Amino acid sequence: MTNTLFINGKECSYTNEPNLLEVIRNNGFNVPTFCYRPDLTQYGACRMCVVEIEGRGIQSSCTMPPEPGLKIHTNTEKTRRIRKIVLELLLANHDRECTTCDKSGKCELQQYAQEYGIKDIRFAKKKPQEYLPIDNSNPSIVRDPNKCILCGACVRACSEFQGHSVLGFANRGSKTVVQPMAGKALGSVDCVFCGQCQAVCPTGALTIKTDIDRAWDLINDKEKKTAVQMAPSVRVALGEEFGLNPGENVIGKLNAALRQLGFDLVFDTNFSADLTIMEEASEFIGRVTKGENLPLFTSCCPAWVRYLETQHPDMLNHLSTCKSPQGMLSPIIKELVPKYYEGYTKENLYVVSIMPCTAKKAEAVRGQLFDSNGRAQTDVVLTTQEIARMIKSAGINLATINPQENDSPFGQYTGAGTIFGASGGVAEAAVRTAYEFITHEELKTLDFKPLRGVDKDHRTKEAEIDIKGTKVKVRVVSTLREAEKSIREIKEGKADFHLLEVMACPGGCINGGGQPRSCDDSKIKEERAKGLYKEDSELPYRKSHQNPDIVKLYEEFLEQPNSHKAHELLHTTYSNMFENSYRDLK
Repeated sequence: MTNTLFINGKECSYTNEPNLLEVIRNNGFNVPTFCYRPDLTQYGACRMCVVEIEGRGIQSSCTMPPEPGLKIHTNTEKTRRIRKIVLELLLANHDRECTTCDKSGKCELQQYAQEYGIKDIRFAKKKPQEYLPIDNSNPSIVRDPNKCILCGACVRACSEFQGHSVLGFANRGSKTVVQPMAGKALGSVDCVFCGQCQAVCPTGALTIKTDIDRAWDLINDKEKKTAVQMAPSVRVALGEEFGLNPGENVIGKLNAALRQLGFDLVFDTNFSADLTIMEEASEFIGRVTKGENLPLFTSCCPAWVRYLETQHPDMLNHLSTCKSPQGMLSPIIKELVPKYYEGYTKENLYVVSIMPCTAKKAEAVRGQLFDSNGRAQTDVVLTTQEIARMIKSAGINLATINPQENDSPFGQYTGAGTIFGASGGVAEAAVRTAYEFITHEELKTLDFKPLRGVDKDHRTKEAEIDIKGTKVKVRVVSTLREAEKSIREIKEGKADFHLLEVMACPGGCINGGGQPRSCDDSKIKEERAKGLYKEDSELPYRKSHQNPDIVKLYEEFLEQPNSHKAHELLHTTYSNMFENSYRDLK
């Protein structure tokens, strides 16, 4: 049902928006806010989104539901005065070393201070002895409490997305802080490294632990050779940092930019996504045949792996032993590139991966993913945000650069590998291959629509596939809060599904903690997913086992899926003492 109200004198319509803020935005107006995020519960803490309503005075637009006939004013003298006071109070308590802050240029506090012309702060500045230490203990995220504005977005993201509540409020009044339980370091608690806390943080209080300098050191060292790989969802999000539309596929442009940066070889993680399906589909068939350790849990998401290891170690036998696509491609590159390219050895070859995910940084330093010589298989992990900064700093305009192909033999991929980046993509890709492995017949319908969708209403999806009379039920969840519900079903003996795909980030990797900011607009995730499914539909091969380079890899080196050689390079183990399994690469 459509109703109307008035915004700044204009009659505006609304339907099912949960609050006035959404109505205002949907009708082409805007008000500032720090604490409001569409995918999180309404909180009303920052008071920046106040509006003036005739007959009702000043109201918080993010917590007030719309009503027919309301006369709303978003930019009155009173609302501007309130917002400026809020900004001054926040800035008085804030570490204002903006030029050296990781969020400089993208900080909402900085943005609004400029927009509202805040030049002088009337309130006393925090004293140097009152500043708290920066927490650099986490392998993926840096926490600077001196830049926190207590908006609570990170607390809600951790609780509502992951059901985990690693972060919370402590103390009262002016002593209030956001911190891990009991004031522990962020590296000493059960953080899963998903990065959703920093993705919703409006300031530099939570940021990605950067590895840009380490990447430049590798590139500039003439004694070292560098190979780079990039994940599926990077290609449909990176362009946003250069003014392109969400979902626009920039893989060719990224290939060219990486070569200009100085990387010696450019490969694609989509290739190893196909490789993952070969191994995981075969593992799934084996478990179904034996009736053991079902349902099979996908293992592509390192935040999900971490969650199981710390919260449900008794369920680790359900987890696929397959490494993630990043974890598979790195050892393959180091093992085989010296056979294809002159001048490359295992000793001088280094692998850099570009991921949408902050948890991939933690994955790279898992003890299980170091080789027998104690060296990491993936040497540096950069997020989408970090590679964008490197490209910009090198003076490269991604929007205008001419696209290039990636290198072989680890560059060719199928549509199945591409859709790994969206929630449901791994399960859909696995079904495409498992069906043909079992039946030896061609699967005609490749689009499993019930497994698609990345919005709030699609965080749990199910599909049943008939494989020659055998009914196989697949469940897909995104966010660990939803995963926990499935775990409870299994433990209570109520689960009727055979395969469980889990992605910790809402919507999957397209919304990873290392991607360009998308928390203010839920439609961005949908556009990124559309970009992946579009590429899937246009590629000549759409099933992982059709990839000619994958076929060649097994014929010449790996023999067959789940062979002894495949297990040496492509599979891993897990531990319920995960806090002791990190290593320091610095």
